Amino acid sequence: MKEAAISGRLALEGDAAGDAQDMALPLDSLHEDLVLQDEEENGERGELIQPGRSLAVTHFAPPSIGPAERFMRFAYRLGVPGSTLAAPFRKPARPRLLATVESPLEGNRQAGMALRAGHFLIHGVKAPIAQLDFSPTAKITPPFERAMHGFGWLRDLAASGTRDQCSQTAERLFINWMNANPEIGKGMPWKVEHAGHRLLNWLVYAPLIMSGSDKALRNRVLTLMADTARWLDRNVNHADDLLGEITGWCAITAAGLLLPDGKPRRLYGEAGLIHALGDFVGEDGGVLSRSPLGQMELMTLLMDLSACYRAMRLPVPDALEAMQTMLVPPLLALVHSDGGLGCWQGSGALDAQALSALIEASGVRTRPLRNPRQWGYQRVATKGSVLQFDTAPPPLARHARHGCASTLAFEFSHGPHRLIVNCGGAAFAGGQVPVRVEQGLRATAAHSTLVLDDANSTAVLIKGKLGKGVNEVELDRRLLESENGTATRIEASHDGYASRFGLIHRRILILRDDGTELRGEDLLLPSGRRGQKGKVPYALRFHIGPAIELGLAENRKNVGFALPDGSYWQFVSGSGEVAIEESMWIDGSGRAHPIQQLVLQGLASRGGGNFSWLLKKMG
Repeated sequence: MKEAAISGRLALEGDAAGDAQDMALPLDSLHEDLVLQDEEENGERGELIQPGRSLAVTHFAPPSIGPAERFMRFAYRLGVPGSTLAAPFRKPARPRLLATVESPLEGNRQAGMALRAGHFLIHGVKAPIAQLDFSPTAKITPPFERAMHGFGWLRDLAASGTRDQCSQTAERLFINWMNANPEIGKGMPWKVEHAGHRLLNWLVYAPLIMSGSDKALRNRVLTLMADTARWLDRNVNHADDLLGEITGWCAITAAGLLLPDGKPRRLYGEAGLIHALGDFVGEDGGVLSRSPLGQMELMTLLMDLSACYRAMRLPVPDALEAMQTMLVPPLLALVHSDGGLGCWQGSGALDAQALSALIEASGVRTRPLRNPRQWGYQRVATKGSVLQFDTAPPPLARHARHGCASTLAFEFSHGPHRLIVNCGGAAFAGGQVPVRVEQGLRATAAHSTLVLDDANSTAVLIKGKLGKGVNEVELDRRLLESENGTATRIEASHDGYASRFGLIHRRILILRDDGTELRGEDLLLPSGRRGQKGKVPYALRFHIGPAIELGLAENRKNVGFALPDGSYWQFVSGSGEVAIEESMWIDGSGRAHPIQQLVLQGLASRGGGNFSWLLKKMG
């Protein structure tokens, strides 16, 4: 794309340009004043981003072991009992725990106190324990399903008090679950992911469910642990997706560490885990689901597993330590200026306290990811402002859990306030967020980007999966310099609408180095040599952060943003009138907040079009 063409399209047009003259330079003047500084030569095509590749497993291998241990691992995989391989000349050891684990992760104390008071508290919804059905045939929403059958509530309960204060509640819930699920492998509680989470939490928080005086209960717990580990040995490869499989492998490895005669199982689990990690984590350390929640869940699993190694005074495998280090920078790339996470691929806006606790527990001290590839979220942070821009294809169907059609959406924050957001929160549907709106939260219209004919840029399917749409994204990022300072310019385009409407969506964002001015342009370009005839409806959406008051000017092209701290921003449209409509935003606790959105809409020519806009801090 030629520079002159870009600068011409970036110019504010019509009345909006005149309205903006008092507040800032027009976009075309800015572009003419700036000198491109980039490693690439002018005119060279930007980087082409395609659906995520996996790590090369040859570069991410299990711990080096000798011939005897390789034979032990091979024989265990074939079904030879671990006791036979570990101690062939004695009777199998009785089930017992070999060590007590101390997890570095703290749970939610409020949720733990709620359990002690007699009810689950999941994404803000209270459910009395006495009324819950733990059986395999119970119809419950996904958040309750994960909590009840994965036993993640043990972490929250442990954070709410001493062992003596919490053990009675833990034992009661464990007995309720065990009595409702007497048959190993039957029904929904025995999904590989649920079984993996359950076993890992039992092993890590065993004192809560085994510290009572009932020896029969302790024996039942230990027997069920051993039975669950054997079931996972046989079924771990039947998980619904790779994250579920990784959960199973983590539990198998932990059982190999903490249960008697476990060395063969540990060797088997380490090999399977590291192979699965190589398939699920991209070259830049981002999980291929591109979900911050998936990133955090994987970090949590590996931290608990590492705690099991430390409990046994064994070194954590180098590959697992390296993986934990790799996972943190991509997550930090999605941290806003308020310290919380952006709303991407189903996640809500997790607050700063919860996120910082997770990062601190990881023990990794690093900076945000600088060069995202498969992770795909460009970040610009300057003078209290943070811009996050989705510049990669959505996750492949086999990786997506709450997959969103969010390509070329962005979020923008300044100081403690989020000005432009995505709705987010699809992963929390079934708590305070109704299940019926889950697919709507994953749609392109729920993100701050351009939508054609109310169609998603990538098809949103059931069960969190995605279909056809965006196949590749072209990306170019440059540093612009002028006498008045520098700016970061990111240009990206996607082909999600090419097959249906014959149009490519291209977006250009320019953020000044003082963080107070964000300029943008959205372009529709013919995907073929000859543009198609006719017009197609378009809507350019900007979802506005919570607690921001909007004021629409008489010309309907300027919108004032009054922030809670008294500061004032102005949005200017160079391409038509702005409407203010209702929207919603999901926070990190799964609570829905009513917000507003700016919408620029009309009919766009199939031969192409461009829509420029400006967001600037005043005063």
